[in-house]
Amino acid sequence: MPTLVLPPRFTRDTIVVGNAARAAGWAVERFPSWRLPDGWCGEDVALYGEPLFAAVVADQLGLILLEPPFDWLTTLAEKYRKRAVQFSTLGKARQLGQPAFVKPADDKCFLAGVFRSGAQLPSEDILPGTTPVLVAEPVKWEVEFRSFVLDSEVVTLSPYLRSGELAQSPDGHWEDERTDQAREFAQSMLSDRSVNLPPAVVMDVGVIEGRGWAVIEANAAWGSGIYGCDPEAVLRVVRRACLPRGKVPATDVRWVVERAAG
Repeated sequence: MPTLVLPPRFTRDTIVVGNAARAAGWAVERFPSWRLPDGWCGEDVALYGEPLFAAVVADQLGLILLEPPFDWLTTLAEKYRKRAVQFSTLGKARQLGQPAFVKPADDKCFLAGVFRSGAQLPSEDILPGTTPVLVAEPVKWEVEFRSFVLDSEVVTLSPYLRSGELAQSPDGHWEDERTDQAREFAQSMLSDRSVNLPPAVVMDVGVIEGRGWAVIEANAAWGSGIYGCDPEAVLRVVRRACLPRGKVPATDVRWVVERAAG
């Protein structure tokens, strides 16, 4: 029986994914801290939670977590990005003299957004200049969708932002009339053999004003919010992204990103 390990902090996403796991016959563990009880171990374990939690617990369980490399977006063809994107460091980004969208490439150590210049970015006494970042030209997203992808197939998809606001109706549903278009664009890109992604991953797509459909980013399935995605499908993707150390197929090795466990 698979086991899902969740962080101590309750969130809407961990509750929903945990309930899906129980409904599927999984065991679900939510320990009071990030340190597992002495002697606890499980077989066929998957993790779902924030990146630092996942790194700490994966290290204790001997798990390997699959995710796209931090510079993945820069390797994507421009026809799918539809904007300039560079992989850089916070130190170099601080030298920018023009507006740019800057986001941390690893974790959420500062709030991503459009900065008028590099001088607005967190200073050296807050974050080291070696912090990896993605720097992109500012664009306006009309709508943004999240997709959970398993073996190059979109298994569930949901809108999450529309003109910068949550795409959630008053009754709690996540809806947008462009959902079918989003799925078609995402799936057509995933069918391109030049596009390389982990076998289990989250990919966000959306519409750039005046440019059309484009890829926003790709992230780890085990650490991404689900919005209106089907939690049972999310669970299948998360499970594939968590592998026992020593049992990682050769084809998956390139999707292992080393993270400090703290």
